[in-house]
Amino acid sequence: MTLWTDAAGKGDELLLIHGWGMNASVWMTLARELEKSHRVTLVELPGHGESPWTNTLQLEDWAEQVLAVAPPDAVWLGWSLGGQVMLQAASMQPHKLRGLVGIATSPCFVRREDWEYAIEPAVLESFAAELQADSRKTLRRFLSLQVQGATNAKSLLLQLRREFDSRPALRLSALQAGLAILLHTDLRPELSALDLPVNWLLGARDTLVPPGLAKALSRIQPRADLSVIEGAAHAPFLSHPGPCLELIDKFIRHV
Repeated sequence: MTLWTDAAGKGDELLLIHGWGMNASVWMTLARELEKSHRVTLVELPGHGESPWTNTLQLEDWAEQVLAVAPPDAVWLGWSLGGQVMLQAASMQPHKLRGLVGIATSPCFVRREDWEYAIEPAVLESFAAELQADSRKTLRRFLSLQVQGATNAKSLLLQLRREFDSRPALRLSALQAGLAILLHTDLRPELSALDLPVNWLLGARDTLVPPGLAKALSRIQPRADLSVIEGAAHAPFLSHPGPCLELIDKFIRHV
C-alpha cells in the first residue's frame, strides 16, 4: 500500500509534507501559489488523511514510504513532524533530494541536557495520554497551540480547523506513533552530516519550536539559509504566506 499523493503545476519538482495531526489540506493556500511556477506534490503521512495505516511505528519506516512516492530531484518542504520525516529521508537517500526547506521544525523537538531550544517532554506526554480519552478534543487543543502567539491567531485557528475537518479522520494509532517520533527523535547528528542545501523558516512567536533554535541550527549547519519570520507562530506559511513564498522561491532559484 502506498501513501496518498496529489500533484499539480509545471516546473521544478517540490514535495510538501504536513505535520502531526494534520493533512495535505493545510498546504492548499501555499501550494496554489507554488503551482504557478513549480510542479508541486502533496503527500499525506501514514494514517493521516487518505494515506493507509499499516502499524509502521518508526520514523525510518515513514521516511521510506515518503521516499517511495516522492518525485526525483525534488526540493522537499517539511513542516513540524514533516520536517523530521524529511531530514530522516535525506539522511537515507540524499541523492533523491535536491534541497530541503524546514518550516517550524527541529531535529529534536524535546529538551535534553545539551539541548534547550525545545519543549518539555511533558507537553508531548500529556498529548499522548489525552489522545486515549478524547482524541478530537486533544487535536483541537493542539491546533490552538500551533497558532498561539501569532498576531492573527483567531482567524488562523478557524482556518486550521476548516482544513483539518476537510479530510478523512486520522487514525489514533498513527497519531500515537507520530507523538512517539516527536518525543524520542534526535536527528542532530544526521543534520550535521547532511550535505544538501537547507533553508530554515521559523516563527518568532512559535511556542512549539522556540525561535532560539535559530542559533543552534546555525552552529550545526553554518552554511544553511535561515529566516525567523516576525509575528508568525507554528504555521508561518498560513499566517505569513507572502514572506514564506518569497523565501522559498529565492531558495529554489539557487539550488
